[in-house]
Amino acid sequence: MENIVKLFAPAFAALALSAASVSAFALTSGDRYGEPAQSGYTADRTIVVTPDTKYINVRHGEIVNLKLGSEEMAWNFDGLAQPFDLSKIAPEGSLDHKVQVYVETEGQRDGGFGD
Repeated sequence: MENIVKLFAPAFAALALSAASVSAFALTSGDRYGEPAQSGYTADRTIVVTPDTKYINVRHGEIVNLKLGSEEMAWNFDGLAQPFDLSKIAPEGSLDHKVQVYVETEGQRDGGFGD
């Protein structure tokens, strides 16, 4: 039994350290979706989300005013350039249906060929 413990102890320690290092690199909500625009920044445009809205398109790094019913918020879309559900960032109760956010990158705007 003692030999088994000696054999597996280093492997268990390595596994525990690996798990700890992975959690240190976990993405925050701001990393994924961006964050509320800081005061003093002006929005590039306003998007009004209605009950018929199924998706919105934004550019990575764009600051947008979002009107969600009676709620209004300014958001800086500087997170990951991947689609996500608007409910992830919308004030609780402001949406009664799913709205997908599509984040466009510079590479998508120029056809992927650079400047």
